[in-house]
Amino acid sequence: MDTYIFYGIAIIFLMISFRKDRKKTMIALKKAWKSFENLLPQLFSVLLIVGLMLSVMNADVISKIIGADSGFLGVAIAATVGAITLIPPYVAFPTAAMLLQNGAGYMQIGTFVSALMMVGIATLPIEMKYFGKKLTILRNVLAFIFSFIVGLIIKLVVG
Repeated sequence: MDTYIFYGIAIIFLMISFRKDRKKTMIALKKAWKSFENLLPQLFSVLLIVGLMLSVMNADVISKIIGADSGFLGVAIAATVGAITLIPPYVAFPTAAMLLQNGAGYMQIGTFVSALMMVGIATLPIEMKYFGKKLTILRNVLAFIFSFIVGLIIKLVVG
């Protein structure tokens, strides 16, 4: 129901914008479409990889690797994969939901998403260029440790 409300609000504001200045609104819509076109290949490739992964790894395999009973090793695997993987947030959360539906544990997925968002192994060279080697490594190590704390908090809350 909320989705329909947000779409309705967006359409209302789009109509107001269109009435106020058609030219600017059309330029904005063209820019939005270009952004969407640029995001589409990334989105499809990640969804393809996740789909293939889920078809190869059934719920039993996912449960063994990062399920609720996988223990600290499962959490460590999830954190490591999250730290290495470079997935945009708009793909990460649906991926996490699919993994949860297929047997992953909440603690493991919390750690995975937290490491995914905060640790940037793939972006280390760029970050080092702007912030320096010492600060970059310190930030990433602390973020990696914090992702375990996030997982533990989720474990305590969810149970």
